[in-house]
Amino acid sequence: MELDISFMERAFPFLIKAIPVTLFITAVVLLLSFVPAFIMAEKRIGARGPGERLIKLYVSFIRGTPLVLQILLMYALLPSVLNSIVKAMGLQFDVFRGINPLWYAVIVFTLNTTALLSEVFRSAIMSVSEGQMEAGLTIGLTKFQTNVQIIIPQALTSALPNICNLTVNLIKGTSLAFFMGIKDIMAAAKIQAAYGYNYIEAYLEVFILYIIICTIVQVAYKIFEKHVGLYRTVGEEG
Repeated sequence: MELDISFMERAFPFLIKAIPVTLFITAVVLLLSFVPAFIMAEKRIGARGPGERLIKLYVSFIRGTPLVLQILLMYALLPSVLNSIVKAMGLQFDVFRGINPLWYAVIVFTLNTTALLSEVFRSAIMSVSEGQMEAGLTIGLTKFQTNVQIIIPQALTSALPNICNLTVNLIKGTSLAFFMGIKDIMAAAKIQAAYGYNYIEAYLEVFILYIIICTIVQVAYKIFEKHVGLYRTVGEEG
C-alpha cells in the first residue's frame, strides 16, 4: 500500500485551519471549569451533607460513563430542553438553528472536565499540611487570604502534573466534537478524506498533529511547573 502524498499535501492546510477550533474549546473549557472544580473540591473536603453527596454522585456519574455517551446524550437532550424553556417563556427563537453547536460542545466538555478537575484539586489540597492554614490565621490573614496566598499556590504546584494530563486528554477528547457537527481537526480530516476515500492518509496527519499539539502543551506545563515550584519549597520549609 502506498500513501497518497499529494492528497496529504492538499489536506494538510485544511487540518491546520481547524486547529484553532480544538484549542478554543480546550481553553474555554479549562477556564470555565477551574473555579467550579475548586469549589467542589473544597466542599468534598470540608463539608458533609446533601451537597457533598450530590457532588460525589455527579463526579461518579462523569467518571463512570464514556465521554462519547455524555456527548451524544447531552447533544440530543440539551437543545430540546432549551427549546421547551424558550417556548414556555413565549420567546420567538429557534434553538436548533440559532445556537452554534460549538457552545453545546463547550457545555458538555465543561461538565466533564469540572468533575475530573475537582478530583485533581481535592487530592492536591489534601496534600497541603493543615498547619499551613493555622499558620496563615496566626499571622493575621483571613481564611480567604490564606487560601489565595498560601494554600492554593502550594496545591496548584502539586496538581500541575495531573492538570497537564487532564489538558492533554481534553485536547484528544475534543476530537469527538465532530459528532455535533463541529469542524475540528478530526471533522476536517473526515471531510477531506471523503472525496477520494483517503482515510488512512487523513488519519495519519491527524495522528501527527495531535502528537505535536500535546507535546507542546506538556512542554509548556513543564516550564510553568518549574516557575511555580518555589511555592512547594517554601511550603516544605514552613
